[in-house]
Amino acid sequence: RRQAGDVAGRAKVLGERARDLRGKLAGRHERRQQLGQRQRVQVGRRDGRGHRPDGIQPAMASIFTRIIQGEIPCHRLYEDEHVIAFLDIMPLSRGHALVVPKEERAKLHELSPAAAAACGAALQRVAKAIVAATGAEDYNVLQNNGAAAHQAVMHVHFHVIPKHADGTGLGIGWNAGKLGTDEGKALAESVRAAMA
Repeated sequence: RRQAGDVAGRAKVLGERARDLRGKLAGRHERRQQLGQRQRVQVGRRDGRGHRPDGIQPAMASIFTRIIQGEIPCHRLYEDEHVIAFLDIMPLSRGHALVVPKEERAKLHELSPAAAAACGAALQRVAKAIVAATGAEDYNVLQNNGAAAHQAVMHVHFHVIPKHADGTGLGIGWNAGKLGTDEGKALAESVRAAMA
């Protein structure tokens, strides 16, 4: 009888703990749903493409952020506190790599000066290593900003694409126009004013 009473007492305590735990979990679930709704509301207030003017990105992490966080594996080439570089899994040529800032911003001009500078330093280092490792003497560095400019992942990234003797690498069509003297002068003034 004493054992039966002990078992019944323990069962009662465990039942109470289970109810408490279910209540806590339900509360957490409700708070997460409310947070998710707030984040979705904020996304709705953005510019229609999901970007806010202050550069804060949507709640969903980009594939590159997931690589940075270790959720998705990669063939890592280089990493420091600001930048990661890894091989592209859909390369245009042997040695095609991506250099990605850890700061998640969609476009280059949205990066902090520190992140932009770190990208520049990493690009030189990665390009030098790719040239040495692949034997390619020539290469392209490509960086796209926005869907209309062929950006597929809305997280700043630079492609380092070796151009091999067999012709593999980046192909470019360059439809060059002509810049008139007056137009060039006015445009240069506008850009300089924007940097002031």
